[in-house]
Amino acid sequence: MRFLTVFSLFGLAAFSFGAPTAIPNKRAGVLTVQTYDEFQVSDGVAGNALAEVNAKFPIDTTNLAGVAASDLAIIVSAAQISEDAETGAGGFNDAIAAAGGTGTTAGTALQNGKIKNKVLKLQTDVLRLQIEQAQGNTGLAAELSQQITKLNTNVALDKAAAGQTSQSINFAGTD
Repeated sequence: MRFLTVFSLFGLAAFSFGAPTAIPNKRAGVLTVQTYDEFQVSDGVAGNALAEVNAKFPIDTTNLAGVAASDLAIIVSAAQISEDAETGAGGFNDAIAAAGGTGTTAGTALQNGKIKNKVLKLQTDVLRLQIEQAQGNTGLAAELSQQITKLNTNVALDKAAAGQTSQSINFAGTD
């Protein structure tokens, strides 16, 4: 009887060492490096930018602590490239000015594309902040709140222009 009790305790101990822990597991990356032309969402029509961005960056938001470092690097890069596409030389601001401003059909389509690009930029930045926070980087709450506010504003602008033509720009960059 004593042998059976000791054997059972050793078996229980071995089983508990093999049991899963509550520490989030890092997953393999789900994103691949793409050019701006491949991950941009500005073409088409306005009104659904956030869903388009989420389809391009399918991150499991239920386990942000487990997002792979390679995916985080792609998200960080995409946010920066999207910012450059908005304000950098040859970006949306230059294209809108060259089209005669938002008072023209081409300028309005580019402005709609710019708003969709802002949703891309802000959503990837919000994802970055949420992932970094989930992975232990403290002190991001104020920046995250600010970016979410900007994201919500631009999502509302995109929805207000729903159905209107949206135009992308030719812009170099790789996430």
